[in-house]
This record gives sequence, structure tokens and C-alpha cells, in this order.
Amino acid sequence: MVSKPPTEDVDETDLDVSEPKDWAAGLPGVAVSLRRGVEQMGVVRTARTLRLLNQREGFDCPGCAWPEPHGHRKVAEFCENGAKAVAEEATRRRVGPGFFAEHPVSELAERTDYWLGQQGRITHPVLLRPGATHYEPVDWPTALSVVADALRGLDSPGEAAFYTSGRTSNEAAFVYQLLVRSFGTNNLPDCSNMCHESSGAALAETTGIGKGSVTLADLTEADLIVVVGQNPGTNHPRMLSALEEAKGNGATIVAVNPLPEAGLLRFKNPQNARGVLGKGTALADEFLQIKLGGDQALFQAIGNLLLRWEDEAPGTVLDQDFIDTRSEGFAEYAEHVRALDWAEVDTATGLDRAEVERVARLFAGSERTVVCWAMGLTQHKHSVATIREIANVVLMRGMIGKPGAGLCPVRGHSNVQGDRTMGIWEKMPEKFLAALESEFGVAVPREPGLDTVGAIRAMRDGRVKVFMAVGGNFVSAAPDTAVTEAALRSCALTVHVSTKLNRSHVVHGEAALILPVRGRTERDTQDAGDQFVTVEDSMSVVHRSQGRLAPASDMLMSEVELVCGLGRELFGDGHPVPWVELARDYDLIRDHISRVVPGCADYNARVRQPDGFVLPHAPRDSREFTGTRDDKAVFTANPLTVLRVPEGRLLLQTMRSHDQYNTTIYGLDDRYRGIKDARRVVLVNPDDLAALGVPDGTAVTLVSEWAEDPTGTTERRAADFRVVAYPTARGCAAAYFPEANSLIPLDSTAEGSNTPTSKSIVIRLEV
Repeated sequence: MVSKPPTEDVDETDLDVSEPKDWAAGLPGVAVSLRRGVEQMGVVRTARTLRLLNQREGFDCPGCAWPEPHGHRKVAEFCENGAKAVAEEATRRRVGPGFFAEHPVSELAERTDYWLGQQGRITHPVLLRPGATHYEPVDWPTALSVVADALRGLDSPGEAAFYTSGRTSNEAAFVYQLLVRSFGTNNLPDCSNMCHESSGAALAETTGIGKGSVTLADLTEADLIVVVGQNPGTNHPRMLSALEEAKGNGATIVAVNPLPEAGLLRFKNPQNARGVLGKGTALADEFLQIKLGGDQALFQAIGNLLLRWEDEAPGTVLDQDFIDTRSEGFAEYAEHVRALDWAEVDTATGLDRAEVERVARLFAGSERTVVCWAMGLTQHKHSVATIREIANVVLMRGMIGKPGAGLCPVRGHSNVQGDRTMGIWEKMPEKFLAALESEFGVAVPREPGLDTVGAIRAMRDGRVKVFMAVGGNFVSAAPDTAVTEAALRSCALTVHVSTKLNRSHVVHGEAALILPVRGRTERDTQDAGDQFVTVEDSMSVVHRSQGRLAPASDMLMSEVELVCGLGRELFGDGHPVPWVELARDYDLIRDHISRVVPGCADYNARVRQPDGFVLPHAPRDSREFTGTRDDKAVFTANPLTVLRVPEGRLLLQTMRSHDQYNTTIYGLDDRYRGIKDARRVVLVNPDDLAALGVPDGTAVTLVSEWAEDPTGTTERRAADFRVVAYPTARGCAAAYFPEANSLIPLDSTAEGSNTPTSKSIVIRLEV
């Protein structure tokens, strides 16, 4: 039986708080997975769909980008949140023309993202005409002509911005960026700009390629795995299986985080007896409860100690041969880090020096070290410098380009890495642009385009008038909510390619379109027959994905079909790009990819291999660093940043609950943290609450304070939050996004990546 969507919205007064868990998964994870599936899909559809999830003959999970194992795959090759993601997409609930006739946009604008998303799949393209109160159904020719007419009516191509979410397939991403560049702009903001852009910037500078250097096999072969600023129990649960295997092989695991995350403490694997009947596997041997933003200081301290111990016993700590033959900049780095002020380390990290030394000893003694990180590191002002420091420590020990070792940024969104590979970036390198131009015979612009923050500023200032998004929920993902909403409302046209309703559909331009598409789970049949698409996981493996369910509506297009249809409408039949042919047979797109995208030669044949293929990565494959200035790994000397919070203030991070994935809210519980039936909560250390004189459970307004320049401080406010006493690091607090995104200043971004500083917001609690 399929449950009906909620008719009432969230009642935050039902907040219930219990003790946080010290373990993840187990039978509750199985029970929740099945319950959510049955509620949304029914029993038969749940069994049929989950059987194909992450299987070679099935479809890639629309949730995270964690890789599938080569060789044997389990019958249930998915996690709780993957099952939730599938249930949301394969739901039997529908949002058709009658829904839009019943609900004016003004009413929908008062609803939460949770309520909107729970209504079901959108079945028809709908248009909100200027001055209208309701979206109305339109046919596809009308919808595409509205977009094409608006684009042709602009004074210049730069007055349009084209956003992309990470769920977009490689084929859709490739034709989308081709359309945008054929139109004449590089305005291609994407979700990477708000999450792992700092990783790409730091790794490109230090190793020559902005991707991680490890495989799944490396993780399970490592002696030491350090997991920094990451919550795999919620955000990448299948990573826990890999950590459990590594632990069984003798690995030591270190967790570094302001919050104690259940999955890193103990994992009850529901696919073995120990996880079902026993206590599970204790994962983290060391848990460093670091202050927000203190990770740069931690890795400088580790570097300092490694240098000291090498000085005391030459030839025993550093990989001097690697340093001498394959790197540059070491002398400057060593001089800088030897002068480290340990008092500043104490202030920045909040850690005991003995803790830091124990972990540094683990680095010194390990022969195979992997460092993993996620958005806990990438969303600070000094994020790029922090990731450079991780690279410094890894390079000192020669832990790259060898089995069981390397750098591992764990990207969250499925195929966010593939989108970038396919050209979704506002500043693609000349080699890619020249190949694209040569392949299709179109003029490709060279001027860098707008990233996400730049696009919001341009809309705000009236320089961008048409905004199109393929996937995602831009309003809820972006910072500075009030500014972002006002920016979108200033556009002449907003266009959202979506499967379900979200906040971005009700924060619209003068005119607005919602264009519904098929999802990963659904069959995609074109003139040439059933099609499949491809994706790239977080470890550079490219593989196929093919849905099997009937589409939610006969009116749905695939993303590829929609983009190619828009290309034909915009440019006409005489355009050099064969839009109609590309839409009917995706093999033709992959043939073009093979000639344009580096590492993708013979693409069609290679993605048809059982496990796909791995993209080349010179540092991993041959210890070559061909992407850097002098073809060597680069050590960097980075001034230490210490975040200093005024008296009576806290440093806030935004985060996901266990019942959400990115901006998609599955439910209102955060099971591992003991939060039930609420989202507008702020987690604060009990000692901080006592010092501030704020009792647990108090209703507060969160007020962020940001000094844009020396002339003064600006404030942003988020009302109706409840304080929850929680064992986070002293001086730090946490709240869920998108509810707390309104507190993040648009112009507070990471140096070198322009990523919003969502993990370091100075706030006060106002009772």
C-alpha cells in the first residue's frame, strides 16, 4: 500500500530529543529502508527497484557518489539513504495539472521543502505566465519555444546562467555544456561550486589534477585511514563497509570532527551476523574532537612533528627520494612549518597536544596512508590552504601513487565529478574548449563564465535575466537565502528541469517553467531503442546506468532529449550540432565524448565492460604530476589561519540530518543524533549553554555576524530555532541546511575557490 502525501506541514513543537547513538546502520537501517520504500512505492515496486540499485544490469544510486566494488556485488548493494533516494524518485505519488490548478504559487511558497517534495513526481511541463497566480500545463513545443525565445531576446549570451546539479548523467552534462557554449557563454555554475570546489583547487595546484588519487582497493589495503570533516554514516554510508573491511585487514582509523559521528564510532553491518546480532565493528581508534576550522593547524602540527622526528633520526620518517625527485617547494614549506606557533595550534584546534602527537606518530609509522575528507574541510575561508596542508603531509611521506595510499576527497552527489569531467565548469581549460570547437565546428567562447556565487550576484545586479537549472534545488542549496531569492525574482525567466517539486519552483522570475524529466530508475526509450547513460563515481570510475521502471508520465522527457530539443529549437535545423540525431541515439553522444574529453577514448566499448573503466590519473598511475607548472608535486607554505570568535559568540556549521540528502528532505528525524520530528534546531555544547545562560530547549533566534570590511558588521537572522544540548566541540554549534543557509553571507567565500563558508559562521543566540 502506498501512503498519501502529507496535507499538513511540519509542526516543530513536536521536537523530541534523546541520547545520540554511538553506532550506525544495523536492523533499524534495514527497517527504515523497507518502510520508506513501501510507503512511497508499494511492496512489489520496492522489491523490483531495490534489486537493481547499483547492480551492473541496473541503475546507479541517485544519492551519493561512493563507488561500487569490482568483482562480487551483494544482492543489497545499497544503504539506507540510497533506498530513501530511490523511494523518493520511484514514488507512485503524482503532481499533475490538477495539483497546480488547486494550489496557487503564493500558497506553495509558504510550504516547506519537505512538504513540497512529498507531493510526488511532476507529470507535465507547466508555465507560470507573467502576472499569473498559478502554473498551467503546456505542451513541450510551447515550453521549449518559451525558453528559446527568451534566450534569443537577450542583449548578449552572458545575460543567461545555466546551472547543473550533480545527478545529471555524463551524456546530459556533455550536451548541456555544448548547448551553453554554442549559445556563446561559459556561465555554467554548478553544485560543485558550493561543496568540493576547494578540493579541486588545492589538488590541481599540488598534484596537477583536481580529483582524488585512490581506488576502493587502496582504501581496504591501507595501514592508516584518516577521515576528516566527514560523516559517512549519513552522507556516504556504503563507505562504512569499506572501512570495516580495512579494519579487518589491520588498518588504524582516525576520525577528526567537531561532532562525534555515529558511523565512525561503530558500524553494525546489516549484511553480516556481527552487525545484526552482535555489537558491530568499532571503527575509529582515535577521535580528535577538533574545533571548526582547526584542521589546517592540525596538519601543520603533524608536518612540524614529522620534520622534527626526521631531524632526530635522518632517513626514518620522510620519503626523501620522492621529495628530491618528484616534488618542488619542500625547502620553503619545511622552513615555514618548522616555525609553527604551537600556542596558535592549541587555540585553533582545541586539542590536547598529546592527541596531536599520537596521530602524528601514526602518520610516521604507516607505510600506506589514505586521508579522506568532505565538506567539513571545504567550506571555510581557508579551505584551499587546509587541503594543501593535507597534501603536504601526504607528499612528505610519499603516500601517493602507491597501493593503499593517497588523497581521497569524498564527493557527495552522484555524478558531480562526472559533470565536471564532461565540461560543466565556468573555466574549462583551453585544450577542452579547442577540442569541442574542432569536433562540432562551433565557435566556443574563451572568457571565463560565472560560478554559483557570481551568478547570484549577477542576477541580483540585473546582469543575468534568464536562469536555467538542470536538476537541483538552487534556492535551498545556495547561501544568503534572502539575497538568492531576490536575485531569482529579478529574472525575466526562470527554468527548472526537475522530477519533483522544491523551493526553487515557487521562488520564480517574471515568468517560470518547470520541465519534468525521467529519473535514474526509469526506462529511457528513444527512436534508436532503449538507451542507457553513464556516470563517474568519486574514485574516477565511469560506468553505465539504465533504469527499468515505466516513466512516471507519458509527458516526461529524458534530460538528454530535453537539452537536445532545446538546442534544435534555439539554433534551428542548420546548426552544426546534430541535435536530433544525438537525442535519438546516445551512442552518438559518447562517440563525440571519446574525441573531446581526455581519457575517454573508445568510450562506447569501455562503458559496456561489466565494471566500466577508470579514468587516467597520472599521480596515481605513474607518480607523474603533469598538470602542475613544472610537472612535479608541489609543496606549499600557507599562513596559518586561526578562527577567533568574539566573547559570547559561537562558530556555526551547517549540516545534513540523517533524513535528508543535500536539499532533499526525506523525513523529520535525525536518528543518530537523537533528534525527532524537527529541523529548526541548533546543537550546542552544554558547557557553552551554561556560559551563555541559555537553558537546553530554549527557543532562540540565530543571528550571524559578519564583518564584510573594516567599516562594520552585517547581521542575518533565522528565527524559531530550539537549542539542543549536544556533545559538539566547545565554542562550536551546528544546524541543518537549508534552514540555516540564510545566515551565510553571499560574499563570505573561500579564498581560491569562491565556495560559501557554510562551516564557519559566527553567530549569537538571541532569546
